[in-house]
Amino acid sequence: MTKNIYRSIRPGEIWLDTAGKPIHAHMPRLFYEDGVYYWYGLDKSKTCGDMKYWHWGVRYYRSSDLYNWEDLGSLIPPDLSSPDAVLSPSNMLDRPHILKNPATGKYVCWFDGCHSQRATVLIADSFSGPYRVLRSAFNPLDLPFGDFDLVQTADGHGYCYFNRPHKELICADLTEDYSGVSGVYSTHFPRISPPYVREAPAHFERNGKYYLITSGTTSFYPNPSETAVADTPHGPFEIIGNPHVSDASRTSFHSQISQVFRHPGKQDLYIALADRWLPEEMDEPYSHTEMLFNAWFNPEYTPHNPDLEGGIEASLEKNISLARYVWLPLRFDNGVPRIDWLDEWKIEDYN
Repeated sequence: MTKNIYRSIRPGEIWLDTAGKPIHAHMPRLFYEDGVYYWYGLDKSKTCGDMKYWHWGVRYYRSSDLYNWEDLGSLIPPDLSSPDAVLSPSNMLDRPHILKNPATGKYVCWFDGCHSQRATVLIADSFSGPYRVLRSAFNPLDLPFGDFDLVQTADGHGYCYFNRPHKELICADLTEDYSGVSGVYSTHFPRISPPYVREAPAHFERNGKYYLITSGTTSFYPNPSETAVADTPHGPFEIIGNPHVSDASRTSFHSQISQVFRHPGKQDLYIALADRWLPEEMDEPYSHTEMLFNAWFNPEYTPHNPDLEGGIEASLEKNISLARYVWLPLRFDNGVPRIDWLDEWKIEDYN
């Protein structure tokens, strides 16, 4: 029996579906179609730290109010036929992104490979699938492919912003059918190495400007976000600072943004959707970010937490099934996005 149990959004708290079970749709994305909101993402319910399962497919939910979510099951189920299958739960696929192509009417889904640094593309006739693999394990522009955002601008043109691991961010034009890249691209934010290299790009448009909010490269450990703005999708981008200006911990409120979603029924409401990967470590009396930055660039630095002695790879063995969500509205200060902490907020309070 389903029921509505929420009348607001409470960032960082356990979020239950209408059947009373925790929502498992990580690296969250919202898709709006025919008056219905769909929340989809990786099912991490079995990612418990033993490295047996990286995911359990893509799970999705639907809602009419963004508060109460009905579980619709697997949007893209895991393939249990072989450990080597493209959609095997032991295959480290990340960040499913779905766009509806205006030319073909098809629904196109991209994944990145966490360690393979390759892309996988699936296609379906409807948002709810079924999805079939169109391309697997390919490198757009013949480059290593990391965290990404798949973007459709107002004119229907498609772009892929992706992290060239340990180097820079790439903006590549998609082909007309969104199944690949055309060869037109630009490069942005070259950095010396992790953790300064930008990843997890979240793109949005507002008032003729193109924004990117990105994360540093520290795996599941949180770090400061960075905002950049440009007049065109290819830039040049101007860096305009950390949007979490009131966050003294420099951890983006202990979260990593996956998408900035513009509410279709509001004049100017943009919502940052983020994962809080390690909620059980928030009460530690130190900053993971500070420790990681020091550990990377100061060989004499000794971490206070033995879990960090293994470096970034240690974070891959965390119990990610405990992860939560941090959804917060953006405000704009002379065009500069800001994200404030709110224990509770309502869609109805925004124009």
